[in-house]
Amino acid sequence: MNYRHAYHAGNFADVVKHVVLSRLVEYLKQKDKAFRVIDTHAGVGRYDLSSTEAQKTGEWQGGIGRLVDAALDGPAAALLAPY
Repeated sequence: MNYRHAYHAGNFADVVKHVVLSRLVEYLKQKDKAFRVIDTHAGVGRYDLSSTEAQKTGEWQGGIGRLVDAALDGPAAALLAPY
């Protein structure tokens, strides 16, 4: 399978993955002991959502695109705060 993340960066699955990861890290930071995070499947690190690849699928619009200008309050704002 040929997978290029540039076509899928910022989609709903990416948002879910990053929200869960950021919440886990925030939880681990509550402990007095040190911890290490090693990302064995990291990609480029930053993706241009205006790139040809991202614009071809437009998947980011249904993910991070929905959060960019969203007026979040209450539980949603608290959940996404670390993200």
